[in-house]
Amino acid sequence: MIVTIDGVAASGKSSVSSGVAQALGVPYVSSGLLYRAATLLGLEASLDLHAAPGLLTLLGAHPVRLEPLAGGNRVWQGERELTDDLHSSRVDRGVSVVAALPEVREWVDAQLRALPEPFVAEGRDMGTNVFPHASHKFYLTASARIRAERRARERPEDVPAIEAALQRRDELDTVQSAPAPDALVIDTGPLDLQGVIDTILTRLP
Repeated sequence: MIVTIDGVAASGKSSVSSGVAQALGVPYVSSGLLYRAATLLGLEASLDLHAAPGLLTLLGAHPVRLEPLAGGNRVWQGERELTDDLHSSRVDRGVSVVAALPEVREWVDAQLRALPEPFVAEGRDMGTNVFPHASHKFYLTASARIRAERRARERPEDVPAIEAALQRRDELDTVQSAPAPDALVIDTGPLDLQGVIDTILTRLP
């Protein structure tokens, strides 16, 4: 069984996916962390984030490994754990550029498809592109203001600045992020975390 949970930035995909995975007793897979890892390493190497060849050469020389766990994913480069460094503002600003590169998307997709089932897959196009055969598909959305308010509780930044950044991110992500035709779209705005998780679990066997 594969459950896909896609959605816009800061819509709660990771927390929801973790909760659903824990309820099912399976791992969850965060595709976004691989894009963030590629972005972080590109920034550290002072590479042009718009140029896929340099990024792929770097990733080939220093392979990145995703460790999918029900409670939260970890990302490694050799013995170095990258996880805590993947949610900085500079990575936020660059990840949409990297995720739009077809060659990088192919790199991420290949890693995800090699993982053993069952699992919950979270990202932008899990249900449309990576796992179109998934048995259960969901798409999370919410207004940019609500998403900004939630993110502001996690980071010391003001809501209007986060909201503006999310709106720009939404524009950049339009091509990659769209609900699968057979996905259940859930507006997470009026729901708390457990409410979203429960909505999904009621649709699963």
